[in-house]
Amino acid sequence: QVQLMESGGGWVQPGGSLRLSCAASGAIWKIMPMGWYRQAPGQPRELVAGIGSDDNTNYADSVKGRFTITRENVENTVYLQMNFLKPEDTAVYYCYARLENWYWGQGTQVTVSS
Repeated sequence: QVQLMESGGGWVQPGGSLRLSCAASGAIWKIMPMGWYRQAPGQPRELVAGIGSDDNTNYADSVKGRFTITRENVENTVYLQMNFLKPEDTAVYYCYARLENWYWGQGTQVTVSS
């Protein structure tokens, strides 16, 4: 079993920054693809950013140039640096990891407003 612990969400003004963390623990036997989905009220779930086992990254078009996902392999942790945040970034952000199954974090609320 794999457990994911998310942190770093909160409230920020437009143009501000937040850094999300997702730490994996448990029966981890390889480097896992990891990343974040987000879901805003009334909106479909959206892949925000992912980082593969080979450290290739991918981003939603809406966050390219503003968000950066990185990996700290020693701690089995991924980070999502979110800069120039916009109100439309407001959502619950869910960390994921993939082994034989998909594993999910508890979610962290990001609110961007004046």
